[in-house]
Amino acid sequence: MVEIFDYSDIERLRGIVDGARRVVCIGHVNPDGDALGVTLAIRHWMERRGKECVVVMPNRFPDFLAWMPGAQDIVVYDRKPELAREAVEGADLLWLCDMNAPSRVQNGELEGIIVSCGAAKVMVDHHLEPSDVCDLTASRPEMSASCEVLCHVMEQLGELGVCGVDEATCLYTGMMTDTGAFTYSSNRAVVFECVGRLIGSGIDKDRIYRNVFWNASLARMRLMGYMLYVKLEVLPGLNACIMTLTNEERRMLGVKNGDTEGIVNMPLQMRGMRLSIFMSEDTEHVGVVRISLRSVDDFPCNEMSARFFGGGGHRNAAGGRLTCGMEEAVGIARRAVEAYRGMLT
Repeated sequence: MVEIFDYSDIERLRGIVDGARRVVCIGHVNPDGDALGVTLAIRHWMERRGKECVVVMPNRFPDFLAWMPGAQDIVVYDRKPELAREAVEGADLLWLCDMNAPSRVQNGELEGIIVSCGAAKVMVDHHLEPSDVCDLTASRPEMSASCEVLCHVMEQLGELGVCGVDEATCLYTGMMTDTGAFTYSSNRAVVFECVGRLIGSGIDKDRIYRNVFWNASLARMRLMGYMLYVKLEVLPGLNACIMTLTNEERRMLGVKNGDTEGIVNMPLQMRGMRLSIFMSEDTEHVGVVRISLRSVDDFPCNEMSARFFGGGGHRNAAGGRLTCGMEEAVGIARRAVEAYRGMLT
């Protein structure tokens, strides 16, 4: 296992946790399995220690993650802002999870509440360039998921070996989803040391896999066929592809929140494919196109995203957004691929 904090900081964290009574965990906008996994794991951990704990998300999480222990109690800010505000303002410990800055909630009001909150703040994250808004920051971009970071922190505190099944299930789910079931960003022995420890806590990893990946709606099944047969554009000679999805197509297929999860990964199953770009119109903001990028080997998705799509992320998995129509967004994506021709061919 990895020591995230030195002795003085881990003892400081121990004191913060021991002294807290009301705890709030906050994840990033459009929460994924890692954001839910790390926040819910902390919630179960805190409750095991006899504390009140509330998980707040900026907006709704995907339906295919609703089975996760405690997911039904998550307070969604854009649905219950007063309840979320009351929880944050009343907290004496605030965990910022799977985000490197409060701005990742992409909600000015919620960001302001986080920043102005007088509670002790602790960050658990694996993205680049963490902000300095927290009293303690556990940030390791080389790690597979924020849930992995939390595993190491809990081990340092002597908590991982005594965690319950619900905690371990959430931690495993976050690591599994953020690595595509351990197919990328997971080529480190310690990742599987964490997995072994979680299995030892009593999780059913096969059932977790089925809950996440064999939980598709009829609309998702039809969407996958539509994307591969109709929307997949392979760029000749570049080992890259682009797929697009408009809101009109979402309505036509009955696609709901979460149905597009993992679509970007599918083209990488093709022989020689090195880069997949998935572009979808934002369902809540007109004129915004969200970008997901996935790659294999050493192709830098995060670099491309920062340069062309105003985003970032990890080497093999990144995201961004453009404020324009889909046609213009596709043109930008094609220019981005052409700019990296030398790394793709």
